[in-house]
Amino acid sequence: MFTSANVSERRQATPGLAISTVIFALRPSTGSGRPTLWLPLVRRVRQPHLKMWALPGGPLGHDESLSDAAARNLADTTGLSPRYLEQLYAFGGLDRSPGQRLVSIVYWALLQQDIAALAQESENVRWFRADDLDELAFDHNEIVRYALWRLRNKMEYGSIAYNFLGPTFTLAQVREVYEAVLNRPLDPANFRRQLRATVDIEPTDEFLQGGRHRPPRLYRYTGSDPAETPSDTNSVPSTTESEHRSNS
Repeated sequence: MFTSANVSERRQATPGLAISTVIFALRPSTGSGRPTLWLPLVRRVRQPHLKMWALPGGPLGHDESLSDAAARNLADTTGLSPRYLEQLYAFGGLDRSPGQRLVSIVYWALLQQDIAALAQESENVRWFRADDLDELAFDHNEIVRYALWRLRNKMEYGSIAYNFLGPTFTLAQVREVYEAVLNRPLDPANFRRQLRATVDIEPTDEFLQGGRHRPPRLYRYTGSDPAETPSDTNSVPSTTESEHRSNS
């Protein structure tokens, strides 16, 4: 319990600054085996929120940039070095952390499945379904919800989906990315027709082998680097984004 002296000290103390990261990857559902959206969490080993799951993160070093700190924290906790790493938002609610006020600069990362499979897992690092999380430490549930909103918003108009795929892919694999992120089924024939009409993918002379049916053709992405998707911060904010702004 905070005393009046504690409250006074808290108000006079310089706010702390930390870096957190939301890492999205497609992994098979434990039920259907179809690709679903997952993210790794770390178990806290100290107070506050001892033993609760939280987003990977840590303090900002005096001699490193924000993006370097995000990359370092990811490497330290999960062993991952994602190709897509973008600043998401700053969270600075007054009551988001007991004790010293804490402001978190949040980044988000997208991983291809083969890279996600290399993530270090242990008693204190584990993957979870992004849309089925229990209570996390601090305001990290709120952060994940906002990251999901941003990801789904970008899926509607950008090339961000290709960050989940390798250099070549089938049209069905692209549809699986959209279905996993949007969390709803899409009509295969209609999706294939729309995808073939886009100018940013082209067919290759290769086919995906190993199936029991006629092997599907492989395609490649030919547009600008999908890891450099333009920011959507100028889009009209939803209720969720407006609430985050009012709490920051």
